[in-house]
Amino acid sequence: MVLQQKTLEKLRQIINEESEYRSGPKLVSFFNELGFNDSYGQGFPSRWCYTDEKLSKINGTPELDKCIKKVFAVVNFIGQINRLDTLINDFNQFLSFDKWAIKRNNNEITFAKIDKIVILEDKKIELKEDDFLKQEFEKLDIDLLRLEAGISEIIKQRLSEIEICLKNNISLSSIFLIGSTLEGILLEIACQNPQKYNQAKSSPKNKDTEKVKQFNEWTLSNFIDTSNEIGFLKEDVKKFSHAIRDFRNYIHPYEQMSSNFYPDKHTALICWQVLKAAIYQLSNKKCY
Repeated sequence: MVLQQKTLEKLRQIINEESEYRSGPKLVSFFNELGFNDSYGQGFPSRWCYTDEKLSKINGTPELDKCIKKVFAVVNFIGQINRLDTLINDFNQFLSFDKWAIKRNNNEITFAKIDKIVILEDKKIELKEDDFLKQEFEKLDIDLLRLEAGISEIIKQRLSEIEICLKNNISLSSIFLIGSTLEGILLEIACQNPQKYNQAKSSPKNKDTEKVKQFNEWTLSNFIDTSNEIGFLKEDVKKFSHAIRDFRNYIHPYEQMSSNFYPDKHTALICWQVLKAAIYQLSNKKCY
C-alpha cells in the first residue's frame, strides 16, 4: 500500500494525538516494534518530524500495513469502540483518495480496495439538554487523570461534598464546588500540557502584548474552550458549561442579588453532569 502525503499526515495525527497522546519515548517504542532500532535521548526531533520520517520510510512496504493495524488495534479501544469506529471513518476519508479503505470486522482490522472516492457530508448534531442529562458514565476514577497527589485528594473530597449537597438540594453551594473543582482539574491538565494550551487559537491573550496569559489568569471558560479546541473535551461539555461559567461572581451576595441568580436543583444537576462528563472525557483522552 502506497499512500499520498496528505494521507500520511493524517495517519501521523492519529498516531501522535488522536488515538492517544504518544510522547517521544512512546513513539520510539511504537516504531521499534515495526523494525526500527531507535533510542530516545538528547537531540531527539519533534514528534511530528520523527513520525513523518518513519512513515515515509515504511510507505509502500508491509510495515505500513502493520503500522495501521497496530494504531487501530481493537484491543486498545476496549470500552471505546465508538471512538475507534469514528477514527476509522475519519481516516477512510483520506484513504479513499488512495483507493483503499479500512474495515473493522469485530476485533479484526482489514483493508479493502475501492474503486471510487466517497466524501461524507458533515452532519450537525443538535445537543439537547435532556439528552445530555441522560448520559451515564462509568464510575469516575480521579486517579486516571494523573493529577498531582495533593490536588487529587482535594478533588476526591470535593466530589464527595458535591454529592452530599445535591442529595440535600443545596444547589448554590454545589455549583460553587462544581465550578471550582472543574477549574482546578483543567488548570492541572493545562500545566501538564502547556504547549498544547498555549498554542491553541482560543488561548486568552493580553491586549497589550498579544502574549498568552499565565494559566493563573485564565477563566473557567478559557480552559473549557481551549480544552475543546485541542480535543480534550467534546462539544457537549463546551455547550453546557455556560451553567457554571460565571460561578465565581455569585459567591458575593450583592452580585447574586443584582443578577437575580437563584439556581434550582435542575441547574445544579446540569453543572454536575458537565463536571462528570469532563472528568470522563479527560480520563479517556489519555492526554499525558
